[in-house]
Amino acid sequence: MKLPMMIAALSFLGIATAFAKIHTETVEYKHGDVVLEGYLAFDDAGDAVRPGVLIVHEWTGVGDYVKARARQLAELGYVAFALDMYGKGVRPQNSQEASAQAKIYRSDRSLMRARAAAGLEQLKKYPLVDPGKVAAIGYCFGGGTVLELARSGAEIAGVVSFHGNLDTPNLQDAKNIKAKILVCHGGSDPNVPPEQVQAFEQEMTAAGVDWEMNIYGHAVHAFTNPASGNDPSRGAAYNEKADRRSWQAMLDFFKEIF
Repeated sequence: MKLPMMIAALSFLGIATAFAKIHTETVEYKHGDVVLEGYLAFDDAGDAVRPGVLIVHEWTGVGDYVKARARQLAELGYVAFALDMYGKGVRPQNSQEASAQAKIYRSDRSLMRARAAAGLEQLKKYPLVDPGKVAAIGYCFGGGTVLELARSGAEIAGVVSFHGNLDTPNLQDAKNIKAKILVCHGGSDPNVPPEQVQAFEQEMTAAGVDWEMNIYGHAVHAFTNPASGNDPSRGAAYNEKADRRSWQAMLDFFKEIF
C-alpha cells in the first residue's frame, strides 16, 4: 500500500503517532527464563482504575501496528498492553522468519497458552487495571492465541479474535472457557476455510460458550491492517469497511462485558 493511502487509513481509524495525554512505555518482563518486551499504553490524565485490554500481535511480532492499536485503546480509556510472544529482540523481518516463529507456538499450544498467560499476568498487576475487567484481543496469529488463552480457562471477561485461526488440537478444552467470545472473520479468508469455521461453531456450542461470530463479506485475511495492501487476490488485504465494522463490534462487546 502506498504511504499516503496508509496514512489516510490510519487517520480514519483514529490512530495517530502521538497523543497528548497517552503514556506509553516498553515493558520488560519474563516467562520462565525468557525475557519478553511488551508495550504499555494508557491515558495518564487520572489515576482511576479502569478495564485492561491485552493485545496479541500478528506473526510478525510486536511492531508498529499493535502499538498503534494499544494507543488507540488507551485513548478510549483502557489500559492496553501489547504482549510479546516471541522474546526480546525476536522480531521477524520477513514472512519466512514470521512463519518459523509462529510455528513454534502453533505446534505447542501449551507453550502458546503459557506465554500468553504471562502477558495477562503482567497487565493485571498494573495498578490502574481492574483485574476483574480484562479482555484479550488478537490479530491473525494473535487471534488464534487469545482463543487458546480462553480455552486454557484464563480469568478474563472477554476475547476478541480478528482474522485469527480458529483451530485447536483438543476440542474438549472449550469446556474450560470462562470468557465471552467474539470472532471477527473475513468471509473470503483463505487461511481459515469454511470447514474450520464450522468446526469452531460446533466446538463453542457443544461447550456452552457465550460466543458470537461476525463474518465480513469480501474480506480476506489481515483485513484490519492497512499495511496488508489492497489486493484481495493475494489472500491478505486491508478492507476499510470490515475494519471499521469489526472495531465497532469490539467496542460494543466491551460495553457489554465491562
